[in-house]
Amino acid sequence: MSAIEIPTAPRRPGDGVRLFAFTVGHVHMPVSYFIDGEEGEIRAPVTAFLIDHPKGAVLFDTGLGQRFVRPRGTARESFIDLEAGETIDEKLRAIGVEPAEIRWIIVSHFHTDHAGGNAYFPNATIVTQEAEYDYAFNNAGEDPIYEIAEYDLGQPFLKVRGEHDLFGDGTIIIFPTLGHTPGHQSAKIRTDGGDVVLTGDCCSLQRSLDEFKLPASCHDADQFLASLKHLASLRDRGAKVLPSHDPVFWADMPLSVPLS
Repeated sequence: MSAIEIPTAPRRPGDGVRLFAFTVGHVHMPVSYFIDGEEGEIRAPVTAFLIDHPKGAVLFDTGLGQRFVRPRGTARESFIDLEAGETIDEKLRAIGVEPAEIRWIIVSHFHTDHAGGNAYFPNATIVTQEAEYDYAFNNAGEDPIYEIAEYDLGQPFLKVRGEHDLFGDGTIIIFPTLGHTPGHQSAKIRTDGGDVVLTGDCCSLQRSLDEFKLPASCHDADQFLASLKHLASLRDRGAKVLPSHDPVFWADMPLSVPLS
């Protein structure tokens, strides 16, 4: 197995791990969903990443799925805003990557805006914390943000406990960031430009990390705060930490191209 060919961004000799960012629709939410006590509403991007590793293609989260797609040019009918052409499979095809080429999906957690696109990738193994897998499969009927039909698809699962080095070379380190859900995880990616941390919903907004602000509702507040402090320590050591839903941060994010 080798790195995929990306026609819009050909590899150069010596290229290591490359990271591509995508927005996969938006959600219109109260700001308090991300930071407790805040007023107003926010149009937050839903995000996903392609990790182009020399040993194969990896996704971190897959965004919203087909059940939310509306025709282009029509008005949204709910807090979900996903036009045709914005799903992660279409974003990948736009840069020349076929969904069948994806071999791994690192799912931060199984909420519908992070795992909704899993169905597009039939050849992928889903990498999850065992605690998240157990909760997602045992509580889907009781927790409406978990839609079991979006992730119980017959794909194989790699269930990990704690930190996991995906390729054994230190380039993709998966680590638990509990609190938002029982088995939430993030990933540290070693690119040629430095370490980048993909946070999932452990850090939705920049203020979440800068001010250690928690959302109005979370699975475990103490765990959530400890996870934010861990992200801050990684940032202090030079890693770039990417908040997953911050519209201001993502307004300046280069999309569909290798991040430098």
